[in-house]
Amino acid sequence: MRFAAAAVLFAALAAAAHAQTPVATDPYAPGKAIVEDVQKIVTPNGIDESGPMTLGGARQWVSIRGTDRDNPVIVFIHGGPAAPELPMAWTFQRPWEDYFTVVQWDQRGAGKSYALNDPQVIAGSMTVDRYRDDAIELIDQVTRKLGKRKVILIGHSWGTIVGLSVAAKRPDLLHAYVGAGQVTHFRDNERVGFDAVLAAAKADNNAEAVKELEALQPYPGPGAFDPAKIAVQRKWSIHYGFLTAYRDNASYYFNAPRLSPAYTPEDRRSWGRGSELTINTLLPKLAEVDFSATRKLEAPIFMFLGRRDYTTPPEPTQAWMKALRAPKKEIVWFDHSAHLMMIEEPGRFLYALLDKVRPIAERAEPGAPKRN
Repeated sequence: MRFAAAAVLFAALAAAAHAQTPVATDPYAPGKAIVEDVQKIVTPNGIDESGPMTLGGARQWVSIRGTDRDNPVIVFIHGGPAAPELPMAWTFQRPWEDYFTVVQWDQRGAGKSYALNDPQVIAGSMTVDRYRDDAIELIDQVTRKLGKRKVILIGHSWGTIVGLSVAAKRPDLLHAYVGAGQVTHFRDNERVGFDAVLAAAKADNNAEAVKELEALQPYPGPGAFDPAKIAVQRKWSIHYGFLTAYRDNASYYFNAPRLSPAYTPEDRRSWGRGSELTINTLLPKLAEVDFSATRKLEAPIFMFLGRRDYTTPPEPTQAWMKALRAPKKEIVWFDHSAHLMMIEEPGRFLYALLDKVRPIAERAEPGAPKRN
């Protein structure tokens, strides 16, 4: 399958496959209408706006939602690459919006942003630095629009590479940075994840899995990453519950966009096309992602880590955090999560944001409404 490469950080392979399914009409429209009505922002000082913003010369889709514009702002950087969280956000985000104004962004070439630009022009701009600078421009536009000085930045999976890059370059823009499923050293990430999956397959006496996995060695191997090898590793990682804990598949997650009020069937098809473009273009550039030399950051840093996550294993991040100097640093563990902790343990995720992160923003911007 051409989308095998999209399994890089949290198995966008399956998402892309779902996204490519031809749909003449939308059989999920009645359900989507109910979800949209339930989630409607009706408060006087609320905000629910979405549309293109120009970031780095490219038009990119941005959604801004919250019940009170005075709340602290979260900018959420999705994973993949090219696996937007916006079409899944209805499953977890609405409670956040009582305490934060939440910005979801379909990155260049991803999701709803794919159709807004010439794909070949966008392909030439796909570098980690460009995504980082897009995120900085997004924060600048959002803070000016909402009258804020700083934001809380959350990166998930691939998005943690972008998010940590922003925290290193422009800490002045952030109340805090939250890495959910953080990648600090991509090669270590892949090595540790592979070892865990192979060990699980051997313990399960799964001859098929062991044969397929051992055929990948050395993994991930030297040089640029091989998308086909990563796809096989992710196939068995998902099977052993290392994407979503205690499950041997993630269908519930990848089916969620069908009920998203934010995504049409054509948006889902664009998602698949964007996944293919982005992975084929960006993946070879990610092999050398390594934050080992980043020993000091000027913003508070929180790592939200799933105990069962071997898509982006926590061990490299734990080691990195021990050596890091920052105004504040803390690891928050999600004991019953793998890689999708905001959906696997949504209450605990929101509680951690309110308990650990929001108070920093409240102190920095006293105009924010106090949490009752």
